[in-house]
Amino acid sequence: MSASKRPEDAKVVVVGSGFAGAAASATLVKAGFHNVLVLEAKDRVGGRVHTTTPFTDKVLEVGANWIHGQKGNPLFQLAKQHNLLSEDLSASKNMCSPHSVTSEDYFFREDGMQVPKKVVDQVCSRFSKLTDKAFDDELDRRHRKMTLGGYLDDAFDEFPLASTEDGQMVFEWCKRIECTDEACSSLYEVSAAQTSEYTEPEGGFFNTLGLGGYRAVLDVLLKDLPPGSIQCNAEVKTIQWDLIKEGESEEQKHPIRITCENGQSYDADHVIVTASLGVLKEKAETMFEPSLPQPKLKAIKNLGFGTVDKIFLYFEEKFWPGDCSTIQMVWEEGPEDEDVYKASSEGDDWKETWYKKITGFDAVARHPTALCGWITGREALHMETLEDSEIRETCVRLLRTFTGWSVPEVSKTLISRWGHDSHVRGSYTFVPHRVDGVEEHKALASPLPPKVKRKGSKPLQVLFAGEATHVNFYTTTHGAYLTGVREAQRLISYYSDDYPNV
Repeated sequence: MSASKRPEDAKVVVVGSGFAGAAASATLVKAGFHNVLVLEAKDRVGGRVHTTTPFTDKVLEVGANWIHGQKGNPLFQLAKQHNLLSEDLSASKNMCSPHSVTSEDYFFREDGMQVPKKVVDQVCSRFSKLTDKAFDDELDRRHRKMTLGGYLDDAFDEFPLASTEDGQMVFEWCKRIECTDEACSSLYEVSAAQTSEYTEPEGGFFNTLGLGGYRAVLDVLLKDLPPGSIQCNAEVKTIQWDLIKEGESEEQKHPIRITCENGQSYDADHVIVTASLGVLKEKAETMFEPSLPQPKLKAIKNLGFGTVDKIFLYFEEKFWPGDCSTIQMVWEEGPEDEDVYKASSEGDDWKETWYKKITGFDAVARHPTALCGWITGREALHMETLEDSEIRETCVRLLRTFTGWSVPEVSKTLISRWGHDSHVRGSYTFVPHRVDGVEEHKALASPLPPKVKRKGSKPLQVLFAGEATHVNFYTTTHGAYLTGVREAQRLISYYSDDYPNV
């Protein structure tokens, strides 16, 4: 290793302290990098991981909720190794989904009648088989050209229950739930063929964390960083790169200067940008000097970044039966019904019925008197503009109308607003119809300057990590983590003896 290329001398700035930023910085520090600084825009670490205790001394997850999958999932292994997984089965409350419907999931119609369990089971089973075909890359040529919603409608029409009212209503609910998985406004905007690129690690899909929540897993990574390594309230305004060329007089010692909104600036040899795709969509064209290459700007524009919000309702006492863990709502004209979707694509009438996008209300781990409602897409963004009191009253009205039970007033609420959070601008990534997800994820992940245009520039100046840069694990915390490790390894390799001359 040449004296001029030592990891302990390299100045690295990591933008963002979510799982991508935490993984990148922890990996670098462990590898002997002494000058690693993390700039976090928020007044807390974690990014889209936000563990909080608003109701009792027990945690709630405003953001990421579960570790998805086990085999080959580094976060599951990390949590298991440090005893951070929940061992309390009663705490392992899962979001109701077509893949995991049980007798404890109550499905109600608008008229207060329960949907027969047999209908729910059969429709959800059929829906799961159809989505599995898409995720397993088993679609026929005709369906591969469709949106995910179009494919599901076409394939479901052959099913006997498709001709019944209850069957159609439960099927629309299934599509609404899938919108939450995809973080999209509608499945009619998502590519059917591209879903097969998303890979799910084997093992249980919903792995609940213990008493410390997701923050405890993040802390395992952050504890290895030297004191003062993380600067909060440090929103990045500009990243100037390629400031010097190799062989030129080195008045400017470092090729990168990062300037924050608070006026602070930092010089660096490398910067790892883990800002969300939502932030990049809003700021990429003004944040970087020189501007980003066209393929990267195209990727930022083409990939989808949707909003998923949670509505936590805390009651003084539990009003639902002991054998009920979720309350699901099916509509005669739900927003994921194709005709309703087409009719609402013009104008703003859908805002009047934004609440129809709420899939239902699920019991909350360790909070026996709390429920959590899930909402996604443009309806979630609209909900975020409303007062908490209006949202709360709407949810109570829905619960009373659908169940007919005596529903008390809510004593406390907590409502996420990820779409209007200026440091995130949404929840996670999806691949829209007619977009080549693999190509765009790779373009977003590629470091700057590009190899073909380097011409004496210092290599690996601007690197990119975050769930949106992973081809197979986008949308997930383990995807974010792995991309942080990936970019750290690029730098570790660069400073090793066997890195090729560039």
